[in-house]
Amino acid sequence: MTEWNVERAATVLADAEAGRTDRGPLTDEWPGLDLATGYRIQDEILRRKVEAGEHIVGVKLGLTSRAKQQRMGIDSPLTGWLTDVMVLPAGAPLVTRELIHPRVEPEIVFVLGERLSGPAVTAARAMEAVSHVYAGLEVIDSRYTDFRFSLPDVVADNASASRYVVGSVGRKPSELDLALEACLLEVDGEVVDSATGAAVQGHPAEALALAANSLARRGLALEAGWLVLTGGMTDAAFTRPGGTIAVHFTNLGSVTIGCE
Repeated sequence: MTEWNVERAATVLADAEAGRTDRGPLTDEWPGLDLATGYRIQDEILRRKVEAGEHIVGVKLGLTSRAKQQRMGIDSPLTGWLTDVMVLPAGAPLVTRELIHPRVEPEIVFVLGERLSGPAVTAARAMEAVSHVYAGLEVIDSRYTDFRFSLPDVVADNASASRYVVGSVGRKPSELDLALEACLLEVDGEVVDSATGAAVQGHPAEALALAANSLARRGLALEAGWLVLTGGMTDAAFTRPGGTIAVHFTNLGSVTIGCE
């Protein structure tokens, strides 16, 4: 039987994404897979995407809820990569047949005005690096059946990254109280969930700082001009062809995705 390694795992996950097929977690067959190796798999998949012509445009954070972190046994968010191919232009439909089982969650989105490099980044320092804040919707699409995975599995799978759309209203951080910035999540015109920025690590700046420090341990940094999706504020909503998912923020406007 072929042994598991970073290259094989990257190929298996990349093929699942390209073929729009799900599978069981890697750890079912590779019980020794750990978090550090999960990030090596993630980075190998990114290397292949860049080699194929995609461009890195930022990062996404996952597991920014403290309750979820405690359940998974970690103390900081996960990070995943965003590329230009994942951008869903405003007004463009989400073509669900291009994905496996997409779900959508509302996010506060940062655009970095300067490079942010750990270690020892504080929330205050993190916010100094943010140029503008936007509303966003992220489409997550795990390559694992029923979104069943362990921590190393989801890291290897690039934190379920798939698509995202950013709103048109950009505000300076000084104009907002992000811990209190509220959102309403609608599915087909019905409000199904709500949250404030405090759902993201207590404050999205805390999540950004932890991400910068986590990346620093891998010799990486957040670059000027990058987008940072700071993590789902509510539970993710299921999609269906013909459906509509929208988020409405207090000060950051609204973002809508129509599904087909």
